[in-house]
Amino acid sequence: MKEITVTELNALTEPVVIDVREPWEYEAAHVPGVVHIPMGEVVERIGEIPADVPVHVICALGGRSAQVAEYLAAHGHDAVNIAGGTTAWQQAGLPTEQGA
Repeated sequence: MKEITVTELNALTEPVVIDVREPWEYEAAHVPGVVHIPMGEVVERIGEIPADVPVHVICALGGRSAQVAEYLAAHGHDAVNIAGGTTAWQQAGLPTEQGA
């Protein structure tokens, strides 16, 4: 499975990022510009996830996003896990947004 750090993600130009955390986690703080698809909805919403570009997957620490990245890769997506998740993003002092 492919994996990048939050610093590498921050350096990308307009990456596609899917946040797979629960709604309450997402609303508390999320990376600007992400698409919110909770882990439990990925299977039914896979059609919303682009298959023609790399898709970066983030959660709180990297565990759930790794599972989703593996699922997406098995279904033909170029999926990349974000190591450390939003926790690492915040610890790096990178900006977040709040709300839905």
